[in-house]
Amino acid sequence: MATAKKKMVRVTQVGSASGRGRRQLETLKGLGLNKRHRTRELEDTPAVRGMITKVLHLVEVEDVA
Repeated sequence: MATAKKKMVRVTQVGSASGRGRRQLETLKGLGLNKRHRTRELEDTPAVRGMITKVLHLVEVEDVA
């Protein structure tokens, strides 16, 4: 039985978190981002997509093949 390859998404912080609300700061930390130009590859789940939606104006999102 072959293991299914998990779908991944690459998230890069492009906007500054300075002056943002506490909830947006915590969402960025939850995604593993806390400074501009940091990049994380995360599993593409509904929870991660929801977090990305909350801070979409601060991040760039790419699908990883």
